[in-house]
Amino acid sequence: MARYDGPVPLAIRRFPTEDVTIGGVTIPAGETVLLSLAAAHRDPHRFTDPDRLDIGRDATGHLALGHGIHYCLGARLARLEAEIALTTLLRRFPRLALDAQLCELRWRPSMRSRGLLYLPIRY
Repeated sequence: MARYDGPVPLAIRRFPTEDVTIGGVTIPAGETVLLSLAAAHRDPHRFTDPDRLDIGRDATGHLALGHGIHYCLGARLARLEAEIALTTLLRRFPRLALDAQLCELRWRPSMRSRGLLYLPIRY
């Protein structure tokens, strides 16, 4: 899910210390660079059929928890918390369902983080 529709669509702004060329485009030193994690997670060269939610797919290499020296120190804890929370929720409420059409859901207006304003459910 973190690859498909993660809560952080953009990485922290970066500023190259010298001119750098990426994909034939030169980014001058000091310019602001925004890295789109959302776009990276939908890259068809990296993920087969990237717009399809497939919870069984191998999403190894997604960037939702960072990468390299920027990899989240709490990644294991975050995964464990999500597994425990979702398993417990679905066990306690086996008929849990969305109580709205997808088009009716309202999202928090923000470029930095993605989240619903509310989640109407029925159980």
